[in-house]
Amino acid sequence: MLLSVVLALFLPCAGMTIVFIAYISLLCYAARYHHQTDPPVKPATQNGLSSGELEKLPVATGKDLVLGVECAVCLDDVEPEQLARMFPGCNHGFHLQCADMWLSKNPVCPVCRNKLDDSFFVSTETNPC
Repeated sequence: MLLSVVLALFLPCAGMTIVFIAYISLLCYAARYHHQTDPPVKPATQNGLSSGELEKLPVATGKDLVLGVECAVCLDDVEPEQLARMFPGCNHGFHLQCADMWLSKNPVCPVCRNKLDDSFFVSTETNPC
């Protein structure tokens, strides 16, 4: 009878111990070899405009904006005396600092997603048009 009590207590504990060891072993294996299966990280690229390209964009004041006075970057109104940057092609206007911050990261208009044409930045001496 003592033997049956010992076996009744020992076998479930031994079984659970084996399952636990197998589980821990699988976790260690997955953690060790997980890094080899990750896809390579895409390198960061500079998509925005350089400071030289930003200087070539037209600057106006808030009173000269054609298509509204709300800056789509900061959602604040451009006051008539504040400097504003107009996006060539679509004529959307933004605060100068907001536009420069946006365009240094994204070369598209924040409102209509119009992309700046590369020919805009070619100097007039080399561009016959």
